[in-house]
Amino acid sequence: MSTYRIQGRGRVNHSEPVYFTFDGKTYTGLRGDTVASALLANGVHLMGRSFKYHRPRGAVSAGSDEPNALLGTRRGKGQFEPNTRATLQEVRGNLETTSQNKLPSLKFDIGAINDASYMMFSAGFYYKTFMWPKSFWDKVYEPFIRAAAGLGVAPSEEDPDDYAARYVHIDLLVVGGGVAGIMAALTGARAGAKVVLVDETAEMGGALLSEPAVTIGGMAGWDWLAAALEELESLGVQVMTRTTAIGYYHENMVGLVQRVSDHLDHVPEGAPRERLWRVRAKQVVLAQGALEKPLVFDGNDRPGVMLASAAQTYLNRYGVKVGSRAVVVTTHDSAWYAAFDLAEAGISVAAIADIRPKIDAELVSKARALGIEVLPSHTVITTRGRLRVKSVSVAPVSNGAVGTSRVIPCDVVLMSGGWTPSLHLFSHTQGKLKWDAEAQVYLPDVKTEEVEIAGAGRGLWGYGAALEDGVVAGRTAVKALGLRATARAPGVGVDRPGTGIMVKDLPTNGDPGKARAFVDFQNDVTAKDIRLAVREGMRSIEHVKRYTTNGMATDQGKMSNMNGLMIASDALGKAPPQVGLTTFRPPYTPTTFGALANYVRGHQFEVTRKTAIDSWAEENGAVFEPVSQWRRAWYFPKDGEDMAAAVARECAATRKSVGIFDASTLGKIEVVGPDAVEFMNRTYTNPWTKLAPGRTRYGLLLGEDGYIRDDGVIGRLSQDRFHVTTTTGGAARVLNMMEDYLQTEWPDLKVWLTSTTEQWATVAVNGPNARKVLEPLVEGLDISNEAFPHMSIAECTVAGLPARLFRLSFTGELGFEINVPASKGRVLWEALMKSGAEYDICPYGTETMHVLRAEKGYIIVGQDTDGTVTPGDAGLDWALGKKKPDFIGMRGLKRPDLVASGRRQLVGLLTSDPKVKLEEGAQIVLDPNQPKPMKMVGWVTSSYYSATLGRTIAMALIEGGFDKMNDTVYIPMPDKTITAKITGTVFYDPEGEKVKL
Repeated sequence: MSTYRIQGRGRVNHSEPVYFTFDGKTYTGLRGDTVASALLANGVHLMGRSFKYHRPRGAVSAGSDEPNALLGTRRGKGQFEPNTRATLQEVRGNLETTSQNKLPSLKFDIGAINDASYMMFSAGFYYKTFMWPKSFWDKVYEPFIRAAAGLGVAPSEEDPDDYAARYVHIDLLVVGGGVAGIMAALTGARAGAKVVLVDETAEMGGALLSEPAVTIGGMAGWDWLAAALEELESLGVQVMTRTTAIGYYHENMVGLVQRVSDHLDHVPEGAPRERLWRVRAKQVVLAQGALEKPLVFDGNDRPGVMLASAAQTYLNRYGVKVGSRAVVVTTHDSAWYAAFDLAEAGISVAAIADIRPKIDAELVSKARALGIEVLPSHTVITTRGRLRVKSVSVAPVSNGAVGTSRVIPCDVVLMSGGWTPSLHLFSHTQGKLKWDAEAQVYLPDVKTEEVEIAGAGRGLWGYGAALEDGVVAGRTAVKALGLRATARAPGVGVDRPGTGIMVKDLPTNGDPGKARAFVDFQNDVTAKDIRLAVREGMRSIEHVKRYTTNGMATDQGKMSNMNGLMIASDALGKAPPQVGLTTFRPPYTPTTFGALANYVRGHQFEVTRKTAIDSWAEENGAVFEPVSQWRRAWYFPKDGEDMAAAVARECAATRKSVGIFDASTLGKIEVVGPDAVEFMNRTYTNPWTKLAPGRTRYGLLLGEDGYIRDDGVIGRLSQDRFHVTTTTGGAARVLNMMEDYLQTEWPDLKVWLTSTTEQWATVAVNGPNARKVLEPLVEGLDISNEAFPHMSIAECTVAGLPARLFRLSFTGELGFEINVPASKGRVLWEALMKSGAEYDICPYGTETMHVLRAEKGYIIVGQDTDGTVTPGDAGLDWALGKKKPDFIGMRGLKRPDLVASGRRQLVGLLTSDPKVKLEEGAQIVLDPNQPKPMKMVGWVTSSYYSATLGRTIAMALIEGGFDKMNDTVYIPMPDKTITAKITGTVFYDPEGEKVKL
């Protein structure tokens, strides 16, 4: 066993070794270790390289605030994750870990040449360096930046792991499993509340896990912890370890990510790797504690330099000595307690250098009793050591003057710059913070959610204060729930209260302009970088952040933000609140895409909606395509047919006799109420007042900007009821738009909107024999041309089913659309197929539908429009109600740019070679011989081969297209230039006689 492991100490299982690899070498850890604690137990401090300078780096913390010890982790094929925090990843069997950002190896990295040239890479160097010469940007600078970006390597294999998600609604959510959080959860549970308690680590207990000397309620701290957790379980509290609260959203919605199986040697079949929880809590208590700040001094980043609390955690929780000879440098009492724990465990603590001139006498007395040299009013000048710290230089400070330094040999330096309340989740709520000038920290102030903050998270220090505050927070939450709390805080026998001061960076007798005094360890931001940013005009902390990248690493500034703020405020000569605070945004810690996507991947990436007729199409050999969220029959090939042959056959059959099409995916909205006609007048461009019940009309919907948003045929069933159809992809968007206007602009209108898309199955029957197929199945309605003309609607019975029957066509042929209850869609389809058998009825898919509609010049919104097309551009001016007082988009249509000449207009295209089919999206020019870059005047929106016409056809948006009829345009392609003539958009039956049969 390693000499750095203390037998029997900590909470790890000393009888269960776990083997893992780091950079190909096998190491032994213990069950309960993190990768960081296991490596430290093996004497390994060098774990990574920094981003910019490639400096050697080791673990500086023991939690999620770790900026240095980021590893690639792998369990098996495809199970690779970059930038995993070694301080949180538990060791497990078959775990492979690799260091990052090095070439060729961790110990010898040629990228470290940047470190030797660090004076060249000061803050903002990329803004200055990559400006000249301009021609270098595309071929030199941008490729260099992209190649250098990032620390880990993105996975290249498909991830085989499963991810899950759940919702939960509870009375009280407590975030943070320290003593304050545990007491808040106990208080709520004892009052009868439904409680969930979460913590990001593998065990509940927080800082108590690192300080077993504390006694609570007359018991050893760890015994009290075990008893409290047992009581929580008996009270039905859901205790979730390895669960990070990543974001706090509106209405007390908190997002959690639970690491379910990353710590297991063997993952049970079907078990997810991670689970996303969406928690809606009536009350929330944030008991996230505080984050220890590093100190800023030259060489504060070497492997072996770490937070004092981290060393204490590795010792007491994992039974690991982080070194043999330590020097402690601090501005806070807490580091003294860490030093005492190390010394009592047999680790040599050479000295405690404290910048404060006056230190609690009891601390000084105990330090000296343990043989520790006490150095009040001392600063650190620098550290030495290449791959691990070997010594530290300290010097006295008197009246701001730094004296002569001395070198103390050591293999670990423990630092503490005090503590910063963890306010990230609180800040997610847009809660206001206040600056405590005495403690030099931000504290929570004005709340926007039903939340309480407890313990060190609001600046309280010591276990007694934290326990009492947890009860207070729990009582407040319980009272808001209408329950009665009776819990009391237990007494603390051996507490560890503490005080300290905050400093920007440690004073030095060296040249601060050359010091490698790091503020952001991962991004290699130094104190001099921040001062340089201020000298170069950055006044807001947000500007300083972006100019230097301070706080933009994967720890999101947990270690660097406050030090950066203090240095910037000093450089500006302003108090910190006048400089500002950077914005904390979700997620709290880096979160995998797998957890966020959870079930939404593979065939579940998007909901696949199927019509009632889908099963018939599948049984009859349809090829499908996705349209919006729907699976739709694309075409129905017969033996030996490719797509082109099948579509040509389907088109010919429909034009010659009769075709049948599943149109169930069309959006359908019921507009009902006394003011329904007024609502339709205001919403659509067309007039609706004089549309008689039993008639239909093409409806055009615009946005406020005057551009086309959707279209569809709309039937008036009665004076106060409209059946509105929309495009397949526009159903939800149109309903949302209608609801928005009804609720915010026209709340006085008595109108009710109901989505009926999935209520009705819709079958379209088109072709010269369509009436002959349908007529025998219709009851209670004469569907002759005279009694039921084109653009009619009626309620009747079809094939014994209640139906809404439309007489309309999207093909240019005689056509009907039959709507029946969705569950009866297949019944209707089969009845029509049977009735149409003698007419060789032909089922057709979406591709044939596209060809047939294009032959008639019918547009598809979103294909022949692009969000910048007006009715005039599309040749739909006739759909505008000229006498209407107003409709959505009317004022937008009057903008000068929307009536200017030269706008792109929808026209037809016929290629010179009738066999050449244009590519949709192909660019169009007027002169193929013009110098490059050519001026593009438009593009192809739709292009098909028409079996009916025996040639290809296309539609396109072309600048001033209506004035260029019969002109020749050119479509440059990689291998040739195609010529085409501009025509109208109607290629088939221009008089529209066939639809009236």
